[in-house]
Amino acid sequence: MPKRKDLEESNPDERHPDESSSAESSSEDDTDMLDVEFEWFDPQPEHDFHGLKTLLRQLFDVDSQLLDLSALVELILAQPLLGSTVKVDGNETDPYAFLTVVNVQEHKDKPSVGNLVKYLLQRSETNTELSPLEDLLTSRSTARVGLVLTERLINIPSEVVPPMYKMLLEEISWAVEEKEPYNFTHYLILSKTYQEVESHLDQESSKSHRKKKQRVLAGDQAKPAVFYFHPEDEVLQRYASLYGGFDYKNQQGEGHPDSKRAFQELGIRPQGHIILIEAGNFEPAVKAVEQYFAHG
Repeated sequence: MPKRKDLEESNPDERHPDESSSAESSSEDDTDMLDVEFEWFDPQPEHDFHGLKTLLRQLFDVDSQLLDLSALVELILAQPLLGSTVKVDGNETDPYAFLTVVNVQEHKDKPSVGNLVKYLLQRSETNTELSPLEDLLTSRSTARVGLVLTERLINIPSEVVPPMYKMLLEEISWAVEEKEPYNFTHYLILSKTYQEVESHLDQESSKSHRKKKQRVLAGDQAKPAVFYFHPEDEVLQRYASLYGGFDYKNQQGEGHPDSKRAFQELGIRPQGHIILIEAGNFEPAVKAVEQYFAHG
């Protein structure tokens, strides 16, 4: 049985105003609306391995090959009463989204978790805003860190997220009542962002113009704008004790930003992103995410 079954991606009121008026004013531009009903499930060891591995590969991007994703998926599936998946065609299909939490201290001796923690510490060294993570994640730390892993396919609406966070809170509460090791002091949310960069495809044609522009902007080193693959991250950060991005270890080739370029002039350079929330602020953060999408 699914956990929930109450969100449909076919609300005509949520269409862009231009799309709505266009559809109403011109019969030639009629568009068939696809009704999609999302269902929330517990992780299913029999069905979810490959789907979860695909989502983890998307989450870690070019650094995914540095980690043992198979072992990480097996760990996620070994705790089926914690976390959620989102599907559209029943329990036996691949998940379109997932959210779960892993107890870092409980599983630190497992190579998949130990290597992931080592990776995060190495990457956090590239951003001074993330430097406190070293004290939090070392073996000497007494902190109980819950590593929140979540990802969804790019075209899945963000509205599937609040129910997953809400159910995670409930499941953690039940687990703590049963004396299971989920009484966390901190939640470390691993996500990703991106920056817009000049397209390599356009560089040759605009070389002379760019040289002039560089002379004009000499000395103006404005920090690049950060954009979010997961809109809820901006809400969660309001409750964070620290947050920040990091470059992936594997170098991205010159054409990589253009491989992610879609219907826009600029290329896209993804980055990893970390949000650390103390346990006392996690529930208010989840409620804020719910309110954000309820009024969005």
